[in-house]
Amino acid sequence: MEKVQVVDGSKRLRALAWLSLLIVIAIAFAFVFIPAFLIIPFKSQTARGVAWSYALKNWSPVVTVIAASLSIALTVYLWRGARWFGRIAMIVLLAPVFIFAWFARQNHFEWMFNPLPDAAYARAGETDFVADRDLVMSVVINGEAAAYPIRQMGYHHIVQDTVGGVPIAATY
Repeated sequence: MEKVQVVDGSKRLRALAWLSLLIVIAIAFAFVFIPAFLIIPFKSQTARGVAWSYALKNWSPVVTVIAASLSIALTVYLWRGARWFGRIAMIVLLAPVFIFAWFARQNHFEWMFNPLPDAAYARAGETDFVADRDLVMSVVINGEAAAYPIRQMGYHHIVQDTVGGVPIAATY
C-alpha cells in the first residue's frame, strides 16, 4: 500500500504567499531598473525601447508603492508562522522593495548627465585642452561670445552659464 502525503491548505497558502512576495519584488525591480538599462548614454537606442523606458519610469512611483504595500501585507501574513530564518529572509526581501520605491522617485537621468556648474572663461589659445581642430558650440549675446567644446559637452550635456548678462543653459 502506497503512502500518500496530503498537503494541507495552510501550507499551500503560505507557499503561494512566498511566491507572491517574490513576484511583487520582481515586478518592482523591473519597473525601476528596466528604464535605467534601456536609457544608457552613448548606446544606440530604439524608439520602442525609449518609449517603454519612459512608460515604465512614469508608472514606477505608483507600482512601487503598491509593491511595498503588498510586500508588507504578505510579510505580516507570513511572519506569524515563520521560523527565525524565514523572518530574516522576509526582512532581507523587504529592504529592496523600499529601495525601489525610493529610487522610483529619483531622476536617475540627471545622475547620468552631470551639468557643468561653473564654466570658466579662457581664450582658446590659452587652453591646453582645446585643440584647433576641436568642434565647439558657440553663442553670442549682447556682444559677448562663449564657446563650449563638444568633447566636454558630450559628457556633461549641459552647462549653466551667463553670457552677455543673460543666464543660459547650453545643451548638447
